Amino acid sequence: MRVALVHDWLVTMRGAENVLSVLAELYPDADLFTLVHKKGALSPELEARNIRTSFLQRMPFGVSGYRRYLPLMPAAIESFDLRNYDLVISSSYCVAKGVITDPQSVHLSYVHTPMRYVWEQQHEYFGAGRAGFFTRLIARLATSRLRAWDEGSARRVDRYFANSHHVARRVKKRYGAVAEVLHPPVDAARFAIDPRGPGDYFLMVNGMAPYKRIDLGVEAFGRLGKKLVVIGGGMDEKRVRARAAAHVEFLGYVPSAALPNLYARARALIFPGEEDFGIVPLEAMASGRPVIAFGRGGALETVTAETGVFFQEQTVDGLCAAVTEFEAREREFQPEAIRRHALTFDRPGFKARLGAAIAAAYAELSRD
Repeated sequence: MRVALVHDWLVTMRGAENVLSVLAELYPDADLFTLVHKKGALSPELEARNIRTSFLQRMPFGVSGYRRYLPLMPAAIESFDLRNYDLVISSSYCVAKGVITDPQSVHLSYVHTPMRYVWEQQHEYFGAGRAGFFTRLIARLATSRLRAWDEGSARRVDRYFANSHHVARRVKKRYGAVAEVLHPPVDAARFAIDPRGPGDYFLMVNGMAPYKRIDLGVEAFGRLGKKLVVIGGGMDEKRVRARAAAHVEFLGYVPSAALPNLYARARALIFPGEEDFGIVPLEAMASGRPVIAFGRGGALETVTAETGVFFQEQTVDGLCAAVTEFEAREREFQPEAIRRHALTFDRPGFKARLGAAIAAAYAELSRD
């Protein structure tokens, strides 16, 4: 059986790429297709694969500025020649699910989210103050066409999987399809409880995309006067740093080997955005640390009353109140119990569930 894996772009290792790495383990001989690939940004296992890129790889600033080519991404993903593959598995949060496959092949798509740039989060990415005038103009002109393409290309998929019930509802709304939910994995073996207990800081770990609301955490801790450590970077970094108080520390991107200790010594993880799923809270919980999260999206499927605190209004006041509630309950949270909960999302279990789901879907669909 010839297998092709398709992923939107490969420029970093985050939650979606961890799912892709499990797919690569399940199908070690599969070819890997992606719009652009930043060499050296992936795990050694993925870097060693036969990675095939689109014409965007050769465009000016195609790798570093790939998002500016959003209007060209449908044409780029359709340019891949996927004839003669028996099974195509797309890992999609933008356009990967829109690949054109052979009529005889089976196309399964693991959806991290429908194309967020043109649906729920269009204004977060392309609203006033978020992008320059010409970028906003191009986005406005392209949005209707991209939405039509996203809905139309949904019919190219034979079976959908979703990373959360939250995303499964979006798949139903946007594509009219039912998606089986398979929660992504946390590599719990990388993380451990620190016997010394927590240090004196709260922690945020995330790319600084607008919808992740890193700005909300920075402003709240500026008001609270408590120490906050922020890990990550991205398009909102300059704006967020400019509004930060002196006791908010930015570490930028840190090596993955340094993350476990930073998690394990945090008083709690601050998770202020509405995520499709969110691996970061599970990494914190695998380290025995509780989570203070906005009570919408994927966090509702991972954080419980025994492992964290929710705030319902995505405001500075709402987050400040949640931090105050956490401090009143801080001694109630038990690191061992929190880690046990995270282990229910561990990588080996996910790999077994995903492999079984793909095998069952292929067996069913290939008989049609």
